[in-house]
Amino acid sequence: MHFEKSLDLLLVHCQGELGHVLIGGAPEIPGATMLDKMNHINMVDDSLRRFVTFEPRANVAMSVNLITAPTRPDADAGFIVLQADRAHPMSGSNCICVVTALLESGRVAMQEPETVVRLDTPAGLIVARARCENGRCISVSLDNVPSFAELLDHEIDTPAWGRIKVDIAFGGVYYALVDVGQIGLTIAPENARMLAEAGIALKQLLVEQVKVQHPTLPGVDEIAYVMFRDREPDGAVRTCTTLQPGRVDRSPCGTGSSANLAVLFARGEVSVGDARISRSIIGGEFRAEAIGETEIGGRRAVLPRITGRGYVYGRSELRLDGDDPFATGFALSDTWGPQVGLLK
Repeated sequence: MHFEKSLDLLLVHCQGELGHVLIGGAPEIPGATMLDKMNHINMVDDSLRRFVTFEPRANVAMSVNLITAPTRPDADAGFIVLQADRAHPMSGSNCICVVTALLESGRVAMQEPETVVRLDTPAGLIVARARCENGRCISVSLDNVPSFAELLDHEIDTPAWGRIKVDIAFGGVYYALVDVGQIGLTIAPENARMLAEAGIALKQLLVEQVKVQHPTLPGVDEIAYVMFRDREPDGAVRTCTTLQPGRVDRSPCGTGSSANLAVLFARGEVSVGDARISRSIIGGEFRAEAIGETEIGGRRAVLPRITGRGYVYGRSELRLDGDDPFATGFALSDTWGPQVGLLK
């Protein structure tokens, strides 16, 4: 790993989910496209990812977003989501954090009442429309990549809950979507640890029982997350995405909401122009709207628009010391959970 002696980060959250934005000091990542760069981090050199996402510089409940120059002429910036398990191609909450950070820091010029920001991601081009007032981002709407259902009501065998049904869908990354009643829990703050451990256990079973490969994105070939869901009395979808090594998303999860929208679209429960509210385990909300229909790799897909808000709350500088014995980071099961050994 070779980078400047310090890394400059803006501290940002989206509906409670930390998505810090690495705006300066990072090394150049090899690759002609953002997908190439992500695959380089995952397959060749993950030292930067480990440095910024592991202790003692980070904690389990956060992501760091690497900002780069775009690799395509129609984008304002590129970004890659860095998490404790690997680099990921897209995240809605993190994308909202990135747009908010770029605009409120002046790295992309803010225009009121609306600024359009185009982001180059490994999943494709994301067009964001930020509503701006008095130098602040009041909300961000993301036109996400085409999202589609891969499998509906697919049955898997589990030691703990018997045979359960899952939907497999792509919303920027691949998800397994599970009705939470099948595991005997509700999506509530007091159940966060049990939901996290159940999600990671299911993810491991899915590795053995379900194979995926995005039709146009080489290297996007795993179910990244298990998202539990439930219906609220007001029609909202209660969501709980689980992340390795064992935690829950604090936000309603933009890519998960896109994947769930794709499932509803495939079932005929949502049409173009319809919207659903996604509500997180702590009550934060995103609006997920079907703004169009397309086709990708022979699959019928929906075009989702995800709307939410991020907040810049601070700034941090990480210094690299050549004598630091923990430059590659570490994670302990007391806070990272019993599945910490699954981290790469």
